[in-house]
Amino acid sequence: FVKPALAVVAAWLFAEAKSNPGFPGYWVSAALAAIVVGLLVWQPDFGMAATVVTIWGGQLFLAGLPLIFVAGMVGLGVAGFAAGYTLMPHVRDRIDRFLDPAAGDSYQVDTALRAFESGGLLGRGPGEGVVKDVLPDAHSDFIFAVAGEEFGLLACLLLMTFFAFVALRGFMRMAHERDLFVMLAVAGLLIQFTVQAIVNMGVSLHLLPSTGMTLPFVSYGGSSLMGMAIGMGMMLALTRRRPENGRTA
Repeated sequence: FVKPALAVVAAWLFAEAKSNPGFPGYWVSAALAAIVVGLLVWQPDFGMAATVVTIWGGQLFLAGLPLIFVAGMVGLGVAGFAAGYTLMPHVRDRIDRFLDPAAGDSYQVDTALRAFESGGLLGRGPGEGVVKDVLPDAHSDFIFAVAGEEFGLLACLLLMTFFAFVALRGFMRMAHERDLFVMLAVAGLLIQFTVQAIVNMGVSLHLLPSTGMTLPFVSYGGSSLMGMAIGMGMMLALTRRRPENGRTA
């Protein structure tokens, strides 16, 4: 619930700062983002913290901040990543295993890749897969591998097409918005949706290190599903148009 709420609040703060130069919207949004990121790192959930930083950074860039400040924020993000790698053993282990599978236990990724191979083009059939019984977090982090085994490559491509359609359709609607608040809020919500989908599928395909991120609307978990549904509901509410004038409500 925090990510979509932060995206909308940050969008309002950025929009107010642009319309009222004396309003400290950038600093307040930075403080809120820092609090959320700090709590996530303390859990620890470095992957979700990185997602929040990406959402906030994307909105900051679209708000029209000078590139020198954006570059500074990118530098801080790189420094935070380096600090996470240095100070958090579990983050370092995941990255090391991704870069060099022989450096540690790569059972999850190896099993996920075998699931895709076993599924082939059309899959083994609904409920016929075996990877969900032997792969830890198969219902959440590696649900894409389960789909690949049971429904095959075609179903995976269809799922990827769905995510791409939602993202592209959302960004097209965002590009036509004249209200800065609406544009920034929709951008933040879409960045969250897109990043989570790309990262989850990338982890299952061994294109990214494991992060523990769920696949939107597919992974098991009430809080994940509810949070994503709230985000999509906010996006629809922000971009809906009244029939009588064609303007955003």
